[in-house]
Parts: sequence; C-alpha cells; structure tokens
Amino acid sequence: MRNHVSAHVTSATLAWVLERLARGERVALASVIQASGSVPGKPGARLAVSDQRLRHGTVGGAGLELRVEKHLQQMLINGSSGSHVETYVLHRDAKGKEVEALDSLCGGRVTVSLEVLEPVPHILIAGGGHCGQAIAAVCDNLGWAHSVFDVRREFAADELYPNAVENHDGSVETFLQTLAGDALIRFSDILLIGHDWAVDQDLLIGILQRRGGSNRPRIGAIGSKSKWKAFKTSTLDAGIEEDAIDSVRCPIGIDIGATSPEEIAVAVCAEILALERGKI
Repeated sequence: MRNHVSAHVTSATLAWVLERLARGERVALASVIQASGSVPGKPGARLAVSDQRLRHGTVGGAGLELRVEKHLQQMLINGSSGSHVETYVLHRDAKGKEVEALDSLCGGRVTVSLEVLEPVPHILIAGGGHCGQAIAAVCDNLGWAHSVFDVRREFAADELYPNAVENHDGSVETFLQTLAGDALIRFSDILLIGHDWAVDQDLLIGILQRRGGSNRPRIGAIGSKSKWKAFKTSTLDAGIEEDAIDSVRCPIGIDIGATSPEEIAVAVCAEILALERGKI
C-alpha cells in the first residue's frame, strides 16, 4: 500500500495556489507532513483556501478536513503570516496531550503544516515615462511584478517594458473595462504617474468606483498638494465616498529628498515595502 499522495494530486493543488497568488489573493495552505495509524490523510496531502473563500485539494476528508479548513480560514481572517505545525489525534478521548483531539474513533495521528502565503507585490505603473521606467527597474531588482498602462502606445511598448506582466495602451475607458469583476485585485498597488493630469484623474475615479469598499489595490498619485485638492474635488463630485478618497496617497513616496526619476523610484518602492511590512 502506498503511504504518500500521488505527485499529480500534490502538483495540482500547488498550481492552484500559484494561480490564486498571481490574482492577488492570500492563500492559506495545509500540508500533511506525518501520519500514523488509521488516518484519512497521507503525507503529501494538501488543502488550500484563498481569502476569496475558494478551496482546492484535500487532507483526507471527514472531521480532520473540517477542522483544518477552519484553522486555515481563521489564519486568513486574523491576518496571520508565516507557518506553524499542528498535530491532530483522531480519537475523541485524546486528552491531556499537546495535540488537538477530534471526535473520531480511528485512533490515528496526523501532523499538518499550516501556512499563509502572501502574493508578491504587483505594481500597475499608470504612466510609462521616465519615472515609470525607473520604478519598473526597482521592481525587477526586488522580484516584484509590474504592469504598465499609458494612453500613448510607445510608452507601454514591450521594448520599453520587456519584463512587464501586462502592457496596456489606449483610452482610459478601454483599460478600465479590463478591471471588471475581481480583476482589479491582481494589482497590489496602482501608481498614477501619467503625463496628463486628466488621464490620472479619470483613472482615479474609475478605479475607486470599481474598488468599492476594498482596500486592494492601494492607490498612489504623484503630484502637488494643489493637484490633489483638484483631484479630490472631482472624485467627490463623481460620488466617491470621502473615506475611499482619503485612502489614496498623494504625493507618493517616502520623503528622502528625491529629485531624479531613479531617486523617486526608490522612494516610491520603499513606501510600498513599508506598507507591505506594516511599518506605516
């Protein structure tokens, strides 16, 4: 009798996890690492749950599966990071032990690794000029994903942004259509750094309308206080809630006295990193 789950089953769940992470979702993953006695889940069995309440895989079913899935969901709700190990004994009388007893008579013992996986930052650079190119270079160095939008085709070209996940050009209205449904959350951050304030303003309004009450993606805009004041007036006039508007960062970037596009890129990505780590 085989004591491990087939590689095909394991790889299917891991592929699903990578797909959800690429969509910008957080995923909690359970992996059976040790099992003994009569148990439903064998080493290698995996169950994954996303913060969109989707799931894939199995650690064996029955009461074990329900308890593990509950733990995974709680980790996502609590904002947990990292991993820990839980041992479950499939017997209702397993008391006084450093394990979790399940209402079962099987008598087996299962050790499970539980971890939360965070998506890699995926930055939408809305404005493919000098600052956008510098930000893309910093993203590449950090191992972050980036995509580009510009109304000008030459500033969103593959040749200018060869490592971009997505390259979009054309009208704001056409681009906003690609953000329907839950497609918006594939981006961790949207940076409004276009050459035309009207383009940035239209993007801001359209994105806030589609984001609703969510806090993803984060939005940042480059510009002065007077520019932001005008943007805020326009978004309020468009019926956007003030709380949503106030979540937008403007000007973007940690204040390091940056002046060149390269320095601005460092300041902007440092701010995003600080937000990711909960430092600001």
